[in-house]
Amino acid sequence: MSNIQTKISQAKSKLLLSHPFFGAVAAKLEVVQNDDIQSFKSNGIKLEYNSDFLQKLEPAQMEFVFANGAMHASLAHEERKNGRSGWLWQLATDYAINDMLVQNGLNRPDEAHYSKRFSGMYAEEIYAELKEDILRDELEYEADDVDDMQESKKEQNTPQNEDILNEQLFEEFAKAKLEDEMKSGEAPLCIGRFFKISSEGKIDWRNELRAALDRHHKDDFTLLPPSKKFLYKGIYLPSCISKRFQLVVAIDSSGSVDEKLLSEFLSELNFLMLTIPNFQIDMFVCDDKIRTHKTFWGGDTLEADIKGGGGTDFRPVFEFVDRELSDVKLLLYFSDLDGIFPHDEPNYEVKWIAPKERDVPFGTVIMLE
Repeated sequence: MSNIQTKISQAKSKLLLSHPFFGAVAAKLEVVQNDDIQSFKSNGIKLEYNSDFLQKLEPAQMEFVFANGAMHASLAHEERKNGRSGWLWQLATDYAINDMLVQNGLNRPDEAHYSKRFSGMYAEEIYAELKEDILRDELEYEADDVDDMQESKKEQNTPQNEDILNEQLFEEFAKAKLEDEMKSGEAPLCIGRFFKISSEGKIDWRNELRAALDRHHKDDFTLLPPSKKFLYKGIYLPSCISKRFQLVVAIDSSGSVDEKLLSEFLSELNFLMLTIPNFQIDMFVCDDKIRTHKTFWGGDTLEADIKGGGGTDFRPVFEFVDRELSDVKLLLYFSDLDGIFPHDEPNYEVKWIAPKERDVPFGTVIMLE
């Protein structure tokens, strides 16, 4: 066994002892030497490294590299990308992963992407901020190696089904190991940013809400035309085509609404708004008729004046949307679901946010727990 292979084997073994979850996942990781890159990178399928870079690392720093690769391989990047720019999504995820690894006490090499600015943030939030940086043309990313970027653009085309399957299988393995760690109380700190872990079959309503919004949030980069900022250097960065994300939110103000749950719902929705820079949200407060209607735009803070107290009739909101709004893709309706439903199903997705399970004539129910 070569000297570099010995170091890799020792680092993986030590990682398994000091951080069992990262070590168990890293043990399954495909590690490939690639001296055409400067340090290391992981694309969710394999970890590639420059041999000179790995040779100069301290053993603890090598543990960080393999923990980073293990996390990337566990996250099924293609599934989670949801139409986002591939290279920027990889970068945002890398920042989030490395912040989490630092918080767990791993020793970060200088070459690993890290910024205190993104501490505690989800990859989706970091992606939105990096995208805004490019739109403002204020930040030149130290993380963007031109050759790596161009290579990732080629890889960003339709992935092979085998690669997607491998990602999914790796993620399922990682989730199973994480659930074992959680039962023993040894799960890594802040790991909840990356995995949806079921507990006794219950679904986290916040994750469900995020997933519902994410499916309809279409906002991406394109290389045609490229950004003009670095063209004179021969660097082809993506330009941004941004389509406003339109959402309708309705609040049942009939008097039977749990104020604590309503506060949690609005707080979570406001948090999600911070991750979507370009949006239009039409919010309705309605009992048996619409009491207030307010429109929020990108950058606004969510505020709601809850008025009502009458019976519950869902029809006024749907009638207003059909009559006055266009291109609606998603309606979130917060209610106890004890009211009059529209007779006809709308041509957009409806999510009912409710404190308990009830039968609904259309749409799906997200249960608040």
